Amino acid sequence: MRARRSCLSVPGSSPKMLSKAPGLPADMVFMDLEDSVAPLAKEEARGNVVDALKNNDWGDKTVVVRINSIDTHWAADDLKTLVEGAADRIDCIMIPKVQHAHEVMFVDHMLRMTETTMGLDKRIGLEIQIETATGLKNVHEIAHASDRAETLILGPADMSASLGLPTVTAGLPMPGYPGDHWHWVLETILVAARDAGLQAIDGPYLLIKDLDGFRDMAMRARALGYDGKWALHPGQITVLNEVFSPTQEEYDKAEALLEAYREATQVDRRGAVMFGNEMIDEASRKMAIQFVERGRAAGMKPEKTFDDFKAEWGAK
Repeated sequence: MRARRSCLSVPGSSPKMLSKAPGLPADMVFMDLEDSVAPLAKEEARGNVVDALKNNDWGDKTVVVRINSIDTHWAADDLKTLVEGAADRIDCIMIPKVQHAHEVMFVDHMLRMTETTMGLDKRIGLEIQIETATGLKNVHEIAHASDRAETLILGPADMSASLGLPTVTAGLPMPGYPGDHWHWVLETILVAARDAGLQAIDGPYLLIKDLDGFRDMAMRARALGYDGKWALHPGQITVLNEVFSPTQEEYDKAEALLEAYREATQVDRRGAVMFGNEMIDEASRKMAIQFVERGRAAGMKPEKTFDDFKAEWGAK
């Protein structure tokens, strides 16, 4: 599982921002050729992105490029230029405004043909944005359209326009609505993602100076089960890395719980066992794995072992 707690958007038309991105603490950086790039700057932006990919050390970041949507005349040239110019530096291609499974399949086939022609050793993954009512209706088919797919992503601005929501600033709570008006959309995308074995990523929060509001929206997404969220500004990255990481206490407990369950099932041959004052079983193991995977992806190490937990229980 690639780390995607914080997914930083960087306009492909800005060499200055592209050069700074590798040094920022975001788990993922995606260089954008779509909405943040003016139509007359598309071709130049492609060159900027290829240069940034080739001439920077991206370390262990997840490196992604968002192409233009498949219904534009830019998409095919985006793919050709990127793969021929810097395929070895790209982890995933992000496809925006996906409405039908065949759009994902088109990109899959384009990548396959180019990878084969170039004799590439690696296989580029796909990130899929759901941003319209039609895309939401077809989300399950879309999620299963390619085995390259790694994530589903909510695009709240285009989704707001598609659904006709009465707002001009996407992603904020809706005054007058008794609850979270995004809940069904977020859950629908999440269920489709998990059904297909994909990560689920929440989209941007446009008020970049409102870190309190940003944290609230990130915590909402995390509470629903999302793996990460977009950052539009470097100042948002730290918030995301904190919100979407388990606490040290949660991580230690999850690692110890897995050890306890292994001991119970493999040594004692029991399917359920007490973990302190908590009964754990196979379902508990599945929940613990989520925390362990998130923690390991964030570079966390256990500070307490199963023996430490047992010593604490014995002292009580």
